[in-house]
Amino acid sequence: MGFFRAGPAAAGFMLFVALAPFAFAQTASVSGRVVDESGAYVPSARVTLTPGPPGEGKLATATAGPDGVYTVTGLTPGSYSIVASAPALSMQPLTAALKPGPQTIDLRLRVAAVTTQIDVGDVAGTVTVESSSNASATVLSGNDLDSLSDDPQDLQSDLEALAGPAAGPGGNAIFIDGFSGGELPAKESIREVRVNQNPFSPEFDKMGLGRIEVFTKPGTDKYHGTVGYNLGTDKWNSRNPYSGQQVPFLLQESENSFSGPLSKRSSFTLSLERQAVNNGSVTNAIVVDPSTFNITPFSSVQVTRQRHLRVGPHVDYQINDNNYLSLRYTNTIADIPHAGIGSFDLISRGYHLYNTFNTVQAIETFIHGSSVNEVRFQYFRHGTSTTADTDSPALQVLGSFNGGGASSLHTHDVQPAYEFQNNTTMVHGLHTARFGVRLREGGEDSYLPQNFNGSFTFTSADQYQQTLRGMHGFGPSQFNISTGIPALSIQQYDVAVFAGDEWRLRPNFTVNLGARYEAQTNVRAGKDFAPRVGIAWAPGATGNKTSKTVLRAGFGVFYDRFSLSNTLAADRYNGLVQQQYVIVNPTFFPNIPSLTTLAALPTSTLSTREVDSHLQSPMLMQSAFTVERQLPKKSTLAVTYTNSHGIHEFISKDINAPLAGVYPYPGKGPVFLMTSSGIYNQNQLIANFNMRWNAAVSATASYVLNKALSNTDGLGTYPGNPYNYAGEYGPASSDIRHRVSLSGSFNMRGGIRLNPLVSFQTGAPYNITTGTDPYGTTLYTARPGVTTDASRPGVIQTPEGLLDPNPLPGETLLGRNAGRGPGQVMVNLRVSRLWGFGGERKESPASARGVFAPAPANRRYNVSLGMSVRNILNHNNQGPIIGNINSPLFGLANQVAGGPNGEGFSENASNRRLELQLRFIF
Repeated sequence: MGFFRAGPAAAGFMLFVALAPFAFAQTASVSGRVVDESGAYVPSARVTLTPGPPGEGKLATATAGPDGVYTVTGLTPGSYSIVASAPALSMQPLTAALKPGPQTIDLRLRVAAVTTQIDVGDVAGTVTVESSSNASATVLSGNDLDSLSDDPQDLQSDLEALAGPAAGPGGNAIFIDGFSGGELPAKESIREVRVNQNPFSPEFDKMGLGRIEVFTKPGTDKYHGTVGYNLGTDKWNSRNPYSGQQVPFLLQESENSFSGPLSKRSSFTLSLERQAVNNGSVTNAIVVDPSTFNITPFSSVQVTRQRHLRVGPHVDYQINDNNYLSLRYTNTIADIPHAGIGSFDLISRGYHLYNTFNTVQAIETFIHGSSVNEVRFQYFRHGTSTTADTDSPALQVLGSFNGGGASSLHTHDVQPAYEFQNNTTMVHGLHTARFGVRLREGGEDSYLPQNFNGSFTFTSADQYQQTLRGMHGFGPSQFNISTGIPALSIQQYDVAVFAGDEWRLRPNFTVNLGARYEAQTNVRAGKDFAPRVGIAWAPGATGNKTSKTVLRAGFGVFYDRFSLSNTLAADRYNGLVQQQYVIVNPTFFPNIPSLTTLAALPTSTLSTREVDSHLQSPMLMQSAFTVERQLPKKSTLAVTYTNSHGIHEFISKDINAPLAGVYPYPGKGPVFLMTSSGIYNQNQLIANFNMRWNAAVSATASYVLNKALSNTDGLGTYPGNPYNYAGEYGPASSDIRHRVSLSGSFNMRGGIRLNPLVSFQTGAPYNITTGTDPYGTTLYTARPGVTTDASRPGVIQTPEGLLDPNPLPGETLLGRNAGRGPGQVMVNLRVSRLWGFGGERKESPASARGVFAPAPANRRYNVSLGMSVRNILNHNNQGPIIGNINSPLFGLANQVAGGPNGEGFSENASNRRLELQLRFIF
């Protein structure tokens, strides 16, 4: 009775409390995260829930936050069709039976169609605490990709310029659809490029600063295609600064891409690419005239006919609502007669190069509730063969020219590689966990009769001149020849497992914890543990209030692997499989005695190569601190300081160099030992600016202040003096102090689009040597002394001081990498215009202001005409600086910067290059 005496209001309240759990149990809620094909968050994605039978519920919508998380509450339990969408992304609707209470459903988007417009989301120019949304990253898609070159060689250079110098000695790392190794795809098949994203992710073996991730296009739900043709000719180009004549050049490229549906659940893409490039290879050397014996400058041009063909079909299949399968195959053939000519190499050094690349990829994605599992498999096979144009012995006159035949008469090499990955992402409350495993197998079947035809070495053009004149006491400094078994097969395995957790402690504070374990075969010490940690804090942000500033800090351990090629070299040149004979001061030039006679000569030694039994994996400890700031006009600025400390870096030594005429290992010749006793230290200050103002204007820019010191630049580094390491610690090859890069896409009035790509860097260090072998190592890595006595014979004046090619005992030697080359400037510009006709597919985006305009309407058919200009300023970007002080070209370059790509292609005949580009898009 007391209950009713409390009054109607109190009774109603007590009744509400008693029935509330039952009432709330009758509603459902759903939340989850929207991601794309790579697992990256999709901010501002639109999520729609449509009820099943009419009358069972109401239509509900939600918008994902910056971290891709969406939440829908107050739903009537029952069957719903759930679908999410974002600019250029979509998914097949999935059906879910929602029960009373909360449940988690993650959604995965795929590329819906290929367009020529840039979609600017509502979150462009914002900063968040998500690990994959660091403002120091650069993401290129849509029209932004037009700032990159269509040519595979230039494309990689452009990507590396955008990424800037890698944090550490290993250089930039490129991943294609999540796979390491392989080759860059045709540009027409690239959907998106991400640079420097999530630096301390335990999923990768390389730090994110300098990491380049390339993602290719999947199939589309409607038929699309691009047919392209590029034309370049020396008639439009500027002259090569290292040739006295106009260098021939003709480029004709056909780049085509097609996509569309195969069925309701499957789609395809097909890329077809053919390149025909006749490139003028310029030799710029100092030779001895055989008729007058005069030392004279020499220049020649050989037209190198380069042909490239690539075919790449790709099929995407939706097995069911939660399973997706992607299959890709790529076959590339590169055929290059008269390769290997240019710089110091005369025409006689040419050889026929034939390369084949085959890639098979399979990716299966399974979505189950709040988890996503990806199974990835790649088979990559690279085959290469070379055939020398002449079979004569090689002739090297250091710092002057290389003549004779190529180093190998005929080689054949096949490198099959397998890669398997299984990665899982799970979302649970405030935690996003990702863990997985990677297993790689690499093999090589090599037939390499390297230097079986022999090689004569002269230390100077003067020595070669006097030898040709028959002067007594003159001759080659060295003769090398190899013999033995040319065929060798090896294998190598490495495995890595990782786990990481992104823990959102608060809406404005995220902690990332992770670890990685790596191991490999062929070295005794190959088991490496790599912890990673990162934090991000947005001061002042709350659940309903965002912050315009994010502070990040991170630390991680990273390792480099001992490559298969190093194991192959050690196994091949162990003195048993092949024998490398070195004869000092031979007297039989230009004739070659029998191998039996050579081996019996008193000046003959047998050179071998070994791997240090205590070799360890190079370990890089890296830390970073970043301040990110949201700016007006949908732009962001990130300033990052990084420190890298590397130990166990690879370096080579001759452990049997004679000391006062005594060999540590009597009866043996040079023993080149691969060790891990090097060190590396680097500090960088990096500023990144990204802007997505509107559909007409987007830009990225970066500046890097860098200082890197080491005592090695890899296994190709040998101490100048094998018994005195003073001066070895100095500038690393990556010690380029200042770098600037800028790229963007600007749609102008009149339908004109500009895509600039600008890069600038100060000079790189180079090593200065004497070009002689005073220590008996059979190498020519000795460095000159530094003196104040200008009267000593051979002393030369240089920017580094007075250098003595014959230093006295106890004289200070010049430090490693003491030279500093000139800076490089590269300004590239693509100008294009798009004409559309046929039915209009979608409305143009909102108009822009001033001289800028929205992208033209995407009609059913489009024609694009453009001109791509590389090095528009015609700046002479010099190639490698010659550091041999006995060379007539010391301190100079004899070629433009850049060399052949992985296929052997080169397009550096002209200093400034123009390409006319025509595209038909439907």
